[in-house]
Order: sequence, then C-alpha cells, then structure tokens
Amino acid sequence: MAEPLLRVENLVRRFGGIVATDHLSLDVAQGELHAIIGPNGAGKTTLFNVINGFLAPGSGSIEFAGAPLVGLQPNRVCRRGIGRTFQVVRAFPRMTVLENVIVGAFVGAPSDTLAERMALAALDRVGLSGRANAIAGGLTTRELRLMELARALVPHPRLMLLDETLAGLGHDDLDGILGVIRQLREDGTTVLIIEHTMQAMVQLVDHFSVLDHGRLIAAGKPDDVVRDRNVIEAYLGRKWVERVAIAAK
Repeated sequence: MAEPLLRVENLVRRFGGIVATDHLSLDVAQGELHAIIGPNGAGKTTLFNVINGFLAPGSGSIEFAGAPLVGLQPNRVCRRGIGRTFQVVRAFPRMTVLENVIVGAFVGAPSDTLAERMALAALDRVGLSGRANAIAGGLTTRELRLMELARALVPHPRLMLLDETLAGLGHDDLDGILGVIRQLREDGTTVLIIEHTMQAMVQLVDHFSVLDHGRLIAAGKPDDVVRDRNVIEAYLGRKWVERVAIAAK
C-alpha cells in the first residue's frame, strides 16, 4: 500500500484545561476526498489549524508527503503544497475578485504578470472568471466561497483543506459548490473537508473520519459510518441510538 499523503499521529492540543484534539491519528490517501465530520466543539478546525501551522501541537506528529510539518509557519506549509479555506471568508472587501485571488498567487509566482495569469486560471476553475473585476464586498455568499477557493487553488496545492465551505449556502448554491469540489478531485487534488452536517457529504466523499471531543470515534466509508452507534449518539444523543436500533429490526 502506498504511503498516505497526509499522516497525523497521536496529535494532542490543549487550550488550558480543554483538550481540543486528544491523541488523534488519521491518514489521508493521495487523490482521496476525505471528510472530517463531528458536532460543534469536536476539534475539527483545531486539527486544521495545527496542520497548517497556525497552532503548535502539545505533542504528536504530522507528515505531508513523507516530510514533517510540525514547527513550520503557515507560509512554509503553503509552499509545501497545502491550501486552506476558512469557516469565515477572509476577503479584502474593497479589492476586486481578481486582486483578492492574486494575493494567493504570490506564494509561488515570480512576477506580477504570472501571478495575474495564475489567478485568472484559478477563477476559471471555479467558474468565477466572469466576476473577476467585481468588488469583493458586493459578492454573494456563494461567490465569496468560490473566490476563496480560487485563492487557495492558485499555487496548485497537492492537498486542499476546506473548512465548512458549504456553510450558509442554499440548496441551489450547494449543488454548484459540490460540483467544483468533485472536479478538484478529478483534477488530481487531494481534498480534506470539514463539515458539521453529514447529508451533503455522504454522496461526495470517499472516507469519513468522525471526531467527538477531540477523539476519533469512527472512520471508514460513508455508508458504514452513518450507521455507527457511536456516530449516531454523538450527533443525536443516546435516545436516538435506541430508536435507530428498533427501526432496524
């Protein structure tokens, strides 16, 4: 079996007396579309913040493409080939969409001309090229999500970390974003996506890792994970475990 593109082993991160990630281990395979799911406070965003260098772990290790990541600053993690989006889009509202995306190109572009060319290509990948000259402050939620995704894609990362990219989207907008994410995988980008809800993820991803209170409580194919007793209890409460068991008889 090939080595995973990303490997997290025994990761611990505390905030005072709160354990946000509790000896967490997981692997993400090259080319996989892998979802990290779990209820609020499960440690999902903390995991991303440690992976891309915003937070230092208390203990544990992270390897990307066989090389250690712990101790690297976010810009160096990005240069290694890891892109990142955030729960709340961090836009420059007075700049154009193109200018916002060009910011991401400066990670690897040697000139302004090439940075603009790369940014335009990224906007085309997410279907937003027609809004390149629009002011970012006037974008819809869907357009902001796509713009941030384009900005993270500009340096051609091998791994994309998507932090609740679907948050705040209506049904029609949701379908469009899911199509873009599927295309990323088709283009060869490995995707690790955080989601709070399972419904949209079941038909999208190859693998689920489910967190609860910083621990990995289940992992595997979506159809198997959604039937897992521990997962049902974490999301819905213990009384629902009994109802599901009765319904299955």
